[in-house]
Amino acid sequence: METQKLSQTAFDRLKTEHDDLTTRGRIDIARKIETARELGDLSENGDYHAAKEEQGKMEGRIMHLAAILENCEIVADTGGGDTVLAGAIVGITYEGDDEVEKYLVGSIEERVDDLTVVSPGSPMGSSLLGAKVGDEVAYEAPGGTLKVKIVSID
Repeated sequence: METQKLSQTAFDRLKTEHDDLTTRGRIDIARKIETARELGDLSENGDYHAAKEEQGKMEGRIMHLAAILENCEIVADTGGGDTVLAGAIVGITYEGDDEVEKYLVGSIEERVDDLTVVSPGSPMGSSLLGAKVGDEVAYEAPGGTLKVKIVSID
């Protein structure tokens, strides 16, 4: 698995979620399964099948979180810097448009509020990394080359 860069805040949030799912979450789902088993015939027991499906999804999330936490690098808070780094919130304008759009450059696990997350490895993300306010960068999109101007870095 590729190393993900996470802020300390995101790491702490993911660690808390992982710990909760591996303790309280597993106990709760075991209770649901046991209660559903007591209802009788498992082949036609919707509660049982729903609980087992929920258990599978939860175990998948636990494995995903464990992999991220094992293979992550904690990066310094990038707030207020003058260069786009992983974890920064970048305000950009597209060529020919005055509307400022904000993106978080980083892992989907870093998401905050309603911001769209752009992976640092994506064409847009890699073109933004290292840029400063006022810089114009271009990247290849499915519809052709797009140019954007960086107007803010938070």
